[in-house]
Amino acid sequence: MTHVHRGRAARGLELSRRSFGVLAAASAASVLAACSRGPQTASPNVPLRVLAINHVWTQAITRYLPEFEERIGRRVSMRMLTADQLTSSFNVKLNASATDIDVMTIRPLQDQMMFARNGWIADLTDRVEDDADYRWTDFQDAPRERSITGGAAVSVPVVTERPALYYRKDLLEEFGGAPKTLDDMLDIALETQRRDDGFFGFVGRGQRAGAVTQWSSFLYSFGGDFTVDGRSGIGTPEAVAAYEFYGRLLHDAGPPGATNMSLEQAMPIFAQGKAAMYVDADAIYSNFLDSSISTVTDTVGFAPFPAGQAGSVPHNIPSWSLAVNEFSLLRDDSWEFLRWASSPEMVARLQSEGIPGARQSVWDDPATLASFPADLAEAMRINAANGVGHDRPEVMQVGRARDIVGRPLVSGIVGEDVASVAADADAEFNDFLVRDNRQQEF
Repeated sequence: MTHVHRGRAARGLELSRRSFGVLAAASAASVLAACSRGPQTASPNVPLRVLAINHVWTQAITRYLPEFEERIGRRVSMRMLTADQLTSSFNVKLNASATDIDVMTIRPLQDQMMFARNGWIADLTDRVEDDADYRWTDFQDAPRERSITGGAAVSVPVVTERPALYYRKDLLEEFGGAPKTLDDMLDIALETQRRDDGFFGFVGRGQRAGAVTQWSSFLYSFGGDFTVDGRSGIGTPEAVAAYEFYGRLLHDAGPPGATNMSLEQAMPIFAQGKAAMYVDADAIYSNFLDSSISTVTDTVGFAPFPAGQAGSVPHNIPSWSLAVNEFSLLRDDSWEFLRWASSPEMVARLQSEGIPGARQSVWDDPATLASFPADLAEAMRINAANGVGHDRPEVMQVGRARDIVGRPLVSGIVGEDVASVAADADAEFNDFLVRDNRQQEF
C-alpha cells in the first residue's frame, strides 16, 4: 500500500513539473519529503484536521461526524473560517508545507489551479477512478470536469450552484408568467419598471468584477465564452451582444447606482418588493422565503435561466469542493473523509436538507428535492442539465481576469459605447492570457 501511494505522489509531482514548470527548490523538496513519509504516519491519537468554509454544507456535515469517527477510529477536528480567512490560512500554511491540515474545502474555480501549480493538493485520480463503489462518473459532467487540473483529479465537488430567475408571480401573471427567453425578459422589465417611483423591472449585480459570475450565463446563452481557442473571447460579436443586453437591462430598467451593486446590495431590492425580476445564485433562495427580511414570501416565483440566441446555457458550478493536503500525514483517512462526505448516500441526505450536490443519481431522485419549492427544484434541475462548469475565466490570476472582463459590463450599464470598450478590454485580456500561467500546456 505504501508503495502505491508513493508512486501516486511521485507521478503527481512529475505532472506538476511538466505542466507548470519546475517548482522552487524549497517547494519541490517539501513535496519529495511528503512522498517519503508514506501515506499514514500520524499517531492514532492525532485527529483528522479539516479546515473548512463556514457554510451551510459544513454545518450540516458536522452533525454526522460521529458516524465517520466511528468508521475510521479517529477523532475529526473541524475548523470553520470565512472565505477570505480560509484563503489566507491556506496560503500561509501550505506555503510552509504544514502538516496540521488534512482535508481542505477549496473553491475549484478560484483556488484549485494555483494550489495544484504549487503542489499543495494531492492527486486523487487513482482513488476516484479505481474505486467502483465511489462511482466517479455519477458526478455531473460540469462539476466533475472542474475537479481536474493538469489531467489529474485533485478535488471532489460537494456543493453546486446555478443562477435562478427570481420573479414576482403577481406582477408577471399578465405576461404569462416567467419569461422563457432573454428578449421576453427585457420586454417585461421595460414594461414593469416605474423608476421614478422607485420600482424596477430588473435588478442584478453590476459591480465590475463581482458581476462577472452572474453575467457569464448571459454570455453563454448568447453563444460566447471568456476564451475561444486559448484567446480572449470577450471581443466577439456574441460577447459584445451579451454585454449590451445586460447593460440595457440595468441601464433602462434597473436601479440607480447599479455599478456599485454586488449580491449584498442587489438582493434586498428584490426581497423588499422593489423589483419585478432578479437573476442571481439559486443558493440564496431562502432569503426570499424568510418573512423577517422579505416582503415577497407569498409572491416570489423561481424559473430556469431564459434562453438567448444560443439557448438557455447557465453556469452549473461546484462552488465548494474537498481536497487533500499534499503534506498531510493522514492521506488515507483524508481520502476516506472525501469518500464518505461525497458519497451517493451523503449527497442524497444533504440535498434532501436543501444543500444541492453534484451527483446525477441524486438529482434524478425527486425525493432529494422535496425540501425546495417545487418550481425552484424544477428550475435547478433544468439549469443543472444545461449548465456550463465555469462562471469566470479559467486562469491562474482569477481576480485580475474578472476585473478586465468586467470593464465592458460597467460601460453598458452606464450607457457608454460597449463595442469600443469591449475591443480595448479584449486586447488587454489577450495580453493577460499570454502572461498567465494558465496558457501553459497541462
